[in-house]
This record gives sequence, structure tokens and C-alpha cells, in this order.
Amino acid sequence: MLAGLLRRSPPLFTWTVVVPGLAAAVYWLLLASPIYVSNAQFIVRAPSSEMPQPSGLTSMLQGVGLAPAATDSFIVHDYVMSHDAIASLDLHHHLRRDLGRPKWDLLARFPRPFVTASAESLAEAYPRFVSVEYNSSTGISTLEVRAFRAQDAQEIASALLDGGELVVNQLNDRADADAVADTRHAIAEAEAQLVQTEARLTSFRNSQRLIDPTRSSAVDLELAGKLQADIATLQAERAGIAASAPQSPELPALDSRIRAYEVQAEAQQARMAGDANSLAPTIGEFERLTLDRDLAAKTVQSATAAAEEAQVEARRKRLYLERISNPNLPDAPTEPHRLQNLATVMLTLLLIYATIALTVAGFREHRQR
Repeated sequence: MLAGLLRRSPPLFTWTVVVPGLAAAVYWLLLASPIYVSNAQFIVRAPSSEMPQPSGLTSMLQGVGLAPAATDSFIVHDYVMSHDAIASLDLHHHLRRDLGRPKWDLLARFPRPFVTASAESLAEAYPRFVSVEYNSSTGISTLEVRAFRAQDAQEIASALLDGGELVVNQLNDRADADAVADTRHAIAEAEAQLVQTEARLTSFRNSQRLIDPTRSSAVDLELAGKLQADIATLQAERAGIAASAPQSPELPALDSRIRAYEVQAEAQQARMAGDANSLAPTIGEFERLTLDRDLAAKTVQSATAAAEEAQVEARRKRLYLERISNPNLPDAPTEPHRLQNLATVMLTLLLIYATIALTVAGFREHRQR
């Protein structure tokens, strides 16, 4: 019957429609392997409680460009279709074995005829089995994995989601480290400066044999005030005696005591100020060192607060891969669409035949004229 059909058909129709159509029918109806499709949906976002609400201008501009959620999701998209994902699947999940299972379906399996099983060939064939799409209206990404076994499709899809989540976490960790790296360096410098100022202050105290010169000066000031008060009392007493008894024998004794008190007061005054060995320069140096120490301590506090704020900001900007639906285990193959594909091939062959036939008829008519 087939031979009779070939004999009765015009040669052009036979070789452009009948023979290729029969080959396509044999492939799609007998040889094409069933393909199982596993789907998963996910979204990449920051914590909802921390996401800022867009302003009016920002919301209008989001319609022009890409929203932050889209760019975040594309991080996972790029990983899913990357050489790193392919290498990880090939190493841990035997990707080449899963994609090369059918023995007779040479057009669907990997590698195809006359194609080497190299890493580059695998990368070129990979989009035939794995695809990921982003829905701009919902912000949800859909991952589809095709394989010749249902378990293989589900396993590959799960591995890709795990790998995408790992990439997001690595980016979060790197952002955290970068956010606090500078502040940690500032803290280290401030702490080193504080240690140096503390060491200088301790060395100064040891050299002066004083813990706090300001307290010593307060004691000396109190003593000087008491001496001045005593001198004033003695002078008042002498003035009273001299007024009532100018020849009193107590006057010389009072004069001696007043001179002794005045000498002691002058010495006390010289100890506090007015001399190279007085407390005034010591107090000045002590206050300068104390000020340096306090400034260094405040710098440490400021750097620590900045580090904490940087960590909080980094946590606020962390991304999370949320799985809306996990990869399913298909219970039946959904591809290939055998009759639809065969009908498409036959329609294409008929169009090719019609085009060639019209072209040949046109040439013949032209030659007859």
C-alpha cells in the first residue's frame, strides 16, 4: 500500500511531503520519548516588615524600569541557567545520565548525534530541559524542569532551588561582611589609640608620683586659704593689742608668728603656681592626657555604635528565597505533544511543497513564453 502510494504520487510531492511526513510520523508516534515536567514557584524578597513603601514618583518610575523584586529574582534566574548550576548538577546529581536516558530518541536525548558530550555542548543543550520565567505582575518566578523520568525532573528542580537559595545566602553574608568591615577597622584603630593614651597617662602618673594632680591642687588650695585666714586673724589680733597696749610684750611674738605664716603661705603659693616645679604645668599636662583619653574612649563608643547600626542595616536588606510551591512529582508525561507536533510538521511540509511547486510552475510558464 505504501509502495503504491509512492508510485502514484508525483516525485516532488513524494520527496517533499510523503517521505519526510512518514519519517516524522515514525519519530513522533513511535520513537519520541515521554517527557515529565516538574514545576516550582518561588519569590526573592526582603522581609516584608522592613521593605519601604514606594513614594508616588517611585511607584510611577517602577512602571518604566525594573522593580527591586525583579532584579533580586534575576539573581536566582542567572544562577539557574549558569555554568555553575550545570556543573553542580552534573557532579552531584548525574545530569548527563539523566538527560541521556532514552536509547532510541536520538533527537531529544543528550548528546544528539554528531554532538560531543563536552561541557560546552551540555550548556547549549541545557535550556531545552530547564527554563525559568518571571511574572512582572505578581513578582513570582516559575521554574520548569523537563526530564525523561519523573524523579529526575523533581530532583533537578529541587537541587536548583537549593543552589539558588545558597547563592542568595552567600550574597547576604558578603553584604554583612562588607557592611561591618570598615567599622571594625575603625573600632580597632580607636581601641589602639585608647590604649596608647592610657599608657601615656599611666607613665605620666608614675613619673610625677601623683594619681590625680587636680585633687592634690585642691588640697594645697585649701591649705593656702587656711593660711591666709590664719594670717588675717593674727593681723587682726595684733592690731587690737597694738591699739590698746602699744608697748605690749605680745606684739613681737605676734609679728614672728605672722611672718612665719606669710613665709609658709608664699611657699604654698609657689608650689601651686609661679614656679617651674609647681603643680600648674603638671595639672595642664594631666588634663591634656585625660582629654585625649576621653576623646579616644568616645571614638571607640562611636565606632561601636556605627558597627551595630551597619549590622542592623545589613540585616534589614537581607534577601530570602521563599518557595511558593515545591517541585512536584509528575505522575504522567506531559510532553511531547505528538499529534500537534506531527500536524505542525505536515503543515510545514505542505507549505514547502506548495512553494516549490508554484516556483517550478512559474519557471515552466516563463520558458514556454
